[in-house]
Amino acid sequence: MKFRSILATALLLVTPAAQAQVFDNHVHLWNGEQSLREYEEQIKADCKTVTGFGGMWFGGPNQALAGQPVRIRASNDALLALAARHSEMLPIATVHPYDGAAALAELQRVAGLGIRVIKIHPHTQLFDAADPRVLALVRRAGELSVIVMMDNANILPGDSEKLFNLALRAPKTKFLFAHLGGMNFRFWNVLKLARTAEGLFGDNIYFDISATVTLAAGSPIADEFVWTIRNVGIDHVLLGSDYPQFSLARTLNALDRLHLTAAEKAAITHGNAQTLLNLKHSFFNHGGDWQSRI
Repeated sequence: MKFRSILATALLLVTPAAQAQVFDNHVHLWNGEQSLREYEEQIKADCKTVTGFGGMWFGGPNQALAGQPVRIRASNDALLALAARHSEMLPIATVHPYDGAAALAELQRVAGLGIRVIKIHPHTQLFDAADPRVLALVRRAGELSVIVMMDNANILPGDSEKLFNLALRAPKTKFLFAHLGGMNFRFWNVLKLARTAEGLFGDNIYFDISATVTLAAGSPIADEFVWTIRNVGIDHVLLGSDYPQFSLARTLNALDRLHLTAAEKAAITHGNAQTLLNLKHSFFNHGGDWQSRI
C-alpha cells in the first residue's frame, strides 16, 4: 500500500494537470479563425497547454496601414469578434501613429470596448519611434490604461535606444517590448542603472522573450541572456511564442534550457502576465454580447 501511494504521488507530478500554467503573450493571427485553429492544433500536437494567449494582427509586409483607419477599425473589430467566440484569447488591437487624430480616436474606441493592449510595429508599419505622433499616441494609451506593445527585435538601427527614450518620456504608460532587444539584448541592462537615478525612470518597461530565447538557449550567450533577464527584472519578463514563426513548444523548451529557477520560470510563463494583463478576471470588463458592440 505504501508503494502504491508513492507511485500515485509520482504520477500526479508528471500528469498534464500538474503542468505549469502558460500564457502565450505573442500570437499572430494573420488569417483570423483559421490561424487560431492552426495554433491550437499545433499546441495539442506538441502536447502543450495554455491558459490563454494574446492574439494580434497589425498588417504585414507591404501593409503598413498608414492612412487606412477604416481598415484598421475593421481588423480591430474582427479581433474583438474572434475573442468573443474564444474566451482564452486576449485581443491585441492596433492603430497607426501617423494617422494622428484618427489613431487617437480608434485607441479610445477600442479601450472603451475592453482592449487592454495595442501592438504597434515600427518596422512593419513603417514609422519612426522617435516621431512626436508616436509619443502623443503612447501617452494617450497610458491615460486610458492601455499597455503599448512594440517590436524590439532591433531590426532598425537605434531601435532599443529610441524605445528607452520613448518610455522615459511617457512614464505613465506601460510598455511591453517584444523580443527583449533581439541580439542587442545587452543594451537593456541599462535599466539596472536607470533605476538608481532618482526621478528618472518610472519602471514602466516590460519585455517578452519571444524568438530571442530560442536563439540564446544552449548558446555561448545563454548565461548573458539570463543575466539580462534578471537585470531588467524577472517580474518584468513575459513569455511569447511569436507564432507562427516559432511554436510554443520550441519556446518553452528553450526557456527550460536556461539556468533560471523554477520560480523564475513560473513567473515568466504565467505569473507576470497574470499581474500585468490582469488575467485574474475575464479578458473583457463589460460582458454582454460583444458582437453587438462592434
